[in-house]
Amino acid sequence: IPESGHKYYLQFTTEDYKSRENVGSCLATVLYPKTKSPPAVNIKCTYTKDQKQIQEEDNRVYQKIRDQTKPIIGNNIPDSYGNIEPALEPVWALAVAGSSYIMWEKSTENLGYFMAQVKSVKQWIRKDDFIEFDYTVLLHEIPTQEIISCHMRLTWLPGHPLKVKYFCASENQGLEYGSGMESGSAAGILHERGANF
Repeated sequence: IPESGHKYYLQFTTEDYKSRENVGSCLATVLYPKTKSPPAVNIKCTYTKDQKQIQEEDNRVYQKIRDQTKPIIGNNIPDSYGNIEPALEPVWALAVAGSSYIMWEKSTENLGYFMAQVKSVKQWIRKDDFIEFDYTVLLHEIPTQEIISCHMRLTWLPGHPLKVKYFCASENQGLEYGSGMESGSAAGILHERGANF
């Protein structure tokens, strides 16, 4: 669009991060404006997985975390061989969901991100039913090949949007702050500005 920017029409499928099973298909339009403002995104998805089944899986992940007798602490997930301890798989799943919000917000028309590793994670004990974690995640920036370190605080309870606050540091950009709430089952993203830890 000559006066506005570049508009893209996308069709893609979503998959379960663990089983790689197709769980839905989506159509999206993305307009990257000529200005430095964020892209305008419109996504419509049809899910092949039953919403009740998704909720049951969310509850299983939640219970695995809640059933721990001590706060969960971990480092280097996955390890240098690509392995994830079974006890840390739910923590990894939440990191994937939370970091997807960061990658979504930081991506541009020319830059994309993949989560490379959870460098560290620590669970906070809460008096309510929510679970809360502090993560340091490493994001792989494409095409620069730079590794970006981000601190992420994640709060979640099944049936509620995933809440994510973060700040990222890179060699070239210094600190960047952001926050938001993301549904852990890809039902949508809600934005909330400011990241005060």
